[in-house]
Amino acid sequence: MRSVVLAQWTFLLMVVAVASASGGCSHTQNPERRVYVISEDASGVGSNLESGTGGAGAEAYCSEMEKQCFKKCWRRKPRISSIPKGSAVHHEYCTTTCLEERMRCVKEQEELERQESQKKLDFPTINAALGWLREHKTEVAIGTVVIVGGMVAAPYVIAVMGGALVLAPL
Repeated sequence: MRSVVLAQWTFLLMVVAVASASGGCSHTQNPERRVYVISEDASGVGSNLESGTGGAGAEAYCSEMEKQCFKKCWRRKPRISSIPKGSAVHHEYCTTTCLEERMRCVKEQEELERQESQKKLDFPTINAALGWLREHKTEVAIGTVVIVGGMVAAPYVIAVMGGALVLAPL
């Protein structure tokens, strides 16, 4: 929730900066660099992000890693020589060690998901970008950078403005 509010504030500051910068001479602002409405309703944006490779898939992956860690740990004598192999203390040691590994795995997977949600999308024209974004709004995240124009790239960002989902100049 905080990231959505932060994205909204960032977008608002960006709009104010662009508006104040365009008050000078008429050739400073490229007329094609404007805010485009993707959808009048921003609900559902990013709702399918968890159903991709992340979310439950990441949880299952980390859970399996934890199980493999425990099996490996249980088969070996603990590094701490005072812990007898096969004892309740050994079980506790393996459980704690592997839970720590699982938590590291989950944190890494969350970071990968965050990076994936912030990926850049590249389109040849603004119409191609808008068409794709309208069809796939549940698969994108607020703050995703959208590049339009290939060699003469124009960066935009997906944002929410007044409840509408928009593509705004970056």
